[in-house]
Amino acid sequence: MTNPIEDRLAELGLTLPAAPAPAANYVPFVRSGNTLYVSGQISNGPDGLITGKLGAGMSVEEGAAAARSCALSLLAQAKAALDGDLTRLKRVVKLTGFVNSTAEFTDQPKVINGASDTFVEILGDAGRHARSAVSAAALPLGVAVEIEGIFEIE
Repeated sequence: MTNPIEDRLAELGLTLPAAPAPAANYVPFVRSGNTLYVSGQISNGPDGLITGKLGAGMSVEEGAAAARSCALSLLAQAKAALDGDLTRLKRVVKLTGFVNSTAEFTDQPKVINGASDTFVEILGDAGRHARSAVSAAALPLGVAVEIEGIFEIE
């Protein structure tokens, strides 16, 4: 059976990471009815954590790439929650993005666009979502971005 989401990931040359284990006393996701809540995923790439502070040496483009890594981790957690079957993922409902940034930095939405654009690239209209993009004075382990997600599933 073909999986359109897995096919699209392959077309884009994207690989989902292993679903990260929680770093503290929480679960990586909670399913409630047709809603899947995924805990915040921190920016992490093939070379390790993506750290830095926007407005203090890290560019918006670098921040957007960090947000893209969060989107892939969110999708990996969704896949784990759905027993490996991404065909059960119906849409992205909402993302909340946290950007490690200086008090003067005001382009948080441009940074979180890295995740939003990734979901639309992969899922089309089902990737369009409600969203918040906020600044944080610091994030766990010094990462640049953390994003949590809410998804509709079947």
